[in-house]
Amino acid sequence: MPKKLIKKYMPKPETLREHKHLRIFGRLLHNPNLWALNRRSAPGAFAIGLFVAWIPMPFQMVVAAAFAILFNVNIPVSVALVWITNPLTMPVMFYGAYLLGAKILGHAPQEFAFEASWQWIESSLATIGPAFLLGCLVLGVIFSALGYLTISNLWKYSIMFKWQKRKTK
Repeated sequence: MPKKLIKKYMPKPETLREHKHLRIFGRLLHNPNLWALNRRSAPGAFAIGLFVAWIPMPFQMVVAAAFAILFNVNIPVSVALVWITNPLTMPVMFYGAYLLGAKILGHAPQEFAFEASWQWIESSLATIGPAFLLGCLVLGVIFSALGYLTISNLWKYSIMFKWQKRKTK
């Protein structure tokens, strides 16, 4: 596992402890396990971060941090992964989630024009909302499981590679 690479780009614990939205967790953030990067915390953090990235809601970082605390996994990795959904990727990801949800429900995809207003969101919840939310949930579970398995296996193979390298010396 490229542990050094991940640590290089991970924010410092002090930075996250002092973040204005994460201060609500108070002393819970002082648990050293939440900042450790090991074979248990990394896959779990990837799973949480990828799942929360598919939840269409504001303050995803806070939700990812809460789940990381709940499951005692690495907070910086969990929080960083929610940024997969950013203004550039969000339209494609969420439209794909809507199409998947519509297919699962057996509905034909409806045409719609997005508007950045609360009124549009309220009216769309009844029409495209169920398919969209189902698609987000399904993709969140799929990507979460794939992320967990991928990082877990990469970590395992990295350890095996190091042992092989040690044996040959």
